Amino acid sequence: MSEDLTNLGVKAIRDGVAAGDFTAREVAEQFNAAVAGAAELNAFIVTTPEAALDAADRTDAKRAAGEDLGAMGGVPIGMKDLFATHDVQTTAASHILEGFKPQYESTVSQNLWNAGAGMLGKLNLDQFAMGSSNETSYFGNVSSPWRKEGSNAAMSPGGSSGGSSSAVAARIAPAATGTDTGGSIRQPAAFTGICGIKPTYGRCSRWGVVAFASSLDQAGPMARSVEDCAIMLGAMAGFDPKDATSLQMDVPDWEAALSSDLSGKRVGIPTEYRMEGTDQDILDSWEQGKAWLKDAGAEIVDISLPHTKYALPAYYIIAPAEASSNLARYDGVRYGLRDLPEGAGLQDMYAQTRASGFGDEVKRRILIGTYVLSAGFYDAYYTQAQKVRALVSQDYEKAWAKCDLILAPTTPTASFPLGSLNEDPLTMYLNDVFAVPASLAGLPAMSVPAGLNPDGLPLGLQLVGKAFDEQTVLNAGLAIQERAGFDHAPERWW
Repeated sequence: MSEDLTNLGVKAIRDGVAAGDFTAREVAEQFNAAVAGAAELNAFIVTTPEAALDAADRTDAKRAAGEDLGAMGGVPIGMKDLFATHDVQTTAASHILEGFKPQYESTVSQNLWNAGAGMLGKLNLDQFAMGSSNETSYFGNVSSPWRKEGSNAAMSPGGSSGGSSSAVAARIAPAATGTDTGGSIRQPAAFTGICGIKPTYGRCSRWGVVAFASSLDQAGPMARSVEDCAIMLGAMAGFDPKDATSLQMDVPDWEAALSSDLSGKRVGIPTEYRMEGTDQDILDSWEQGKAWLKDAGAEIVDISLPHTKYALPAYYIIAPAEASSNLARYDGVRYGLRDLPEGAGLQDMYAQTRASGFGDEVKRRILIGTYVLSAGFYDAYYTQAQKVRALVSQDYEKAWAKCDLILAPTTPTASFPLGSLNEDPLTMYLNDVFAVPASLAGLPAMSVPAGLNPDGLPLGLQLVGKAFDEQTVLNAGLAIQERAGFDHAPERWW
């Protein structure tokens, strides 16, 4: 087949396969070839070309039999290597889980396979999802397919879902799963010029997803269009009795209800988001975003989220505290790495396994988390951070009296060269400053591409909605997408 199917997104592939314009196998073969030809991006830790072909053949057989193909029928996707996949290595990009092949499937990935999707492979990420640049993976840095104009410097694809964002932007996967704890879907989506939505906390099951911070982690889709995100989120979401935090609610048909008409909607602009250190290009795109939403029929109103400046420090207490608890299970006893020096006892094995298995950033966060949970500091740090979290949530509740959704930048800057922030973890953490508040409050939030900066790098706009109201977020994203007309693609260098 002469047509390049790798330029198609989820909806176009699904509908094309259903109409018989091409077969699911043809789609899978082209994407498998694209993945194999993009090794320089280092987006995948493991590739599973046979799994993609097997799923495609099942879809083609269903079509031949006149059966329903499912919401994702014929669409091969990338799976972030945080989701357990049956008998396929699942590492969370850490040496401590290298070689681990789960004998079970995560609920989200199983939902996607049930909807007709196939797996191209397991995508690289920051180790245990801890990072904002995809430089903490044991399996090496992921490169963004984007480059600054006039430069060959490798750029960050964002993190932690950097393998996902890089693969989708490079058109080696039409879509990918991501997880978002404090911006790990939205920030990489903004850096690479794609769409990504973190749904309301509890919309997507966390069962079978390697845990970072359990009260914050949430799975979501990453794709090149708002429509594709709506389709994929519908396939991923749903109640799961195996996850105690799962929402026992019906999954709306977000795709069917998509509308870019925002008449009667009020869009809040938080005054506290005009932060020092934010690029002027970002502020300019924010102004443009307001104009686009106004053009779509929305009313723009000023709001206040007064505890915004405390959100990031609170997040970097709560998330490491939960991580230090969650990561205690990696001890070298049951699965994964075991580093047992000759003549060593049990405590030595624990210490050696964790010292050699965890990377520096993971160790840093475990140490911070263990410190803030220790007897003398629990009330001074962890309890106070939880109080701040409650205040951040209250800010949003008060804001909803004035508006239906919030428009803000996704990130304070465009992408940066790999290695440029490694010596300064605090500057790296500031990448999440606009994304973290919605995570603390468990609200749905999306990043959509808004244009390019003068260096030719993508910029993203963020939309935050009320709990359970993904539809308004998606609709506003569609309104921006239609007006931005973002059809830029990175120039191939890999």
